[in-house]
Amino acid sequence: MTGGQGRPGRRGAVAAALAISFALAISPSLGAKGETTKITISGADLTSPIAITDPVILRQFNVWSGAGTFRALGGLENKVEATEGFIIDWSSGVAGERPAGLQRYEVAFYAGGPLPVYTVFYEIDVSNDRGYVYLPGSADELYTVNTRAILRGHGFEGHWLRANLAWQQTVGRILLKTQ
Repeated sequence: MTGGQGRPGRRGAVAAALAISFALAISPSLGAKGETTKITISGADLTSPIAITDPVILRQFNVWSGAGTFRALGGLENKVEATEGFIIDWSSGVAGERPAGLQRYEVAFYAGGPLPVYTVFYEIDVSNDRGYVYLPGSADELYTVNTRAILRGHGFEGHWLRANLAWQQTVGRILLKTQ
């Protein structure tokens, strides 16, 4: 064949490289997953959102931990799923009945960018000091954004789970300061 027809040229390779670079730049799931840099809490009785930026607190509630996240032990072929972390008590599984009428907060997790990478809902039952976390399911607007970052799996999306004790205590103190 003459004129280079039938085989990819330099322009095609450059275009492919640019397309991949662009996809990595705009997609949180394809780019590097950095540390949690901010958590915001809004809703319920708050007049304005609370922004948590203290690195000590952020390290305790790393969005890239818990169910649906993996560690490589000795290579990628030896991946182990995390069973602890984030703000959920994963070992408790999906929560059963919870009281109606609890105050609901939206909790957004950021990883360096201007938009959240993961958002959940949190409710507090003050009568028994128990917190619940809702992971948006496939019928929820936030599901697509969340699952671009992390698909927790195990049937957790679309259900309420129990919050872990560290999250309940930390958020409890923070919310008390706003009253």
